This record gives sequence, structure tokens and C-alpha cells, in this order.
Amino acid sequence: MDMESTVMELIINAGEARSCAMQALRAARQYKWQDADAQLTGATAAAKAAHKIQTALIGEDEGVGKLPMNLILVHAQDHLMNAMLCRELAEEIILLHREIAALKQATN
Repeated sequence: MDMESTVMELIINAGEARSCAMQALRAARQYKWQDADAQLTGATAAAKAAHKIQTALIGEDEGVGKLPMNLILVHAQDHLMNAMLCRELAEEIILLHREIAALKQATN
């Protein structure tokens, strides 16, 4: 396993997941529900790809410190955790946007 390439792939996928989640929020603010759903789907796929890499790294390490812990690996983990949290929060916020839109429509 080429550690540098693997960690960079983890960062790229995590960044894509976060980016898609943020774009989903922007779409929801404009009541573009299909776009929001598509971006959430993209966020989920990218997060799963990043998580798969993380799982492979954990398996390679076997919990005994076989992999060197360095700043770029910590950075990659931060990216993944932020992306996963961002996606979960985006989903909740989008649900709130939908509820508000439905209430606005019902009062008109």
C-alpha cells in the first residue's frame, strides 16, 4: 500500500463529501429539492469511499501501530470526520427547509 497516495485519496474523497453536502444545503435554500437530494447522494458516496479507505488503513495497522502516525494522516482523519458530520447536519437542515417550505405553501 502506497501510504501517501492512499492518504491523499482519503482526503480527496472526504473533501468531495463535504463539498457535496454544502452544495446540497445551497440547493435546498433555493427549494431545488432534486438537486439537494442528488448532492446528498454524492456526499454519501464520497463519504463511503473515504470510509472504505479509512477501514483499510485500520486493518493494515491491526491496532498495534504498524502504520506511522504523521500529520497528514491526522489531517485526513479530520477531513473525514468533518465531512461525515457535515453530511449528517446538512440532511437535518434540508429537512427543516422542506418543512418550512411546506408550511409557507400551506399558508398561501
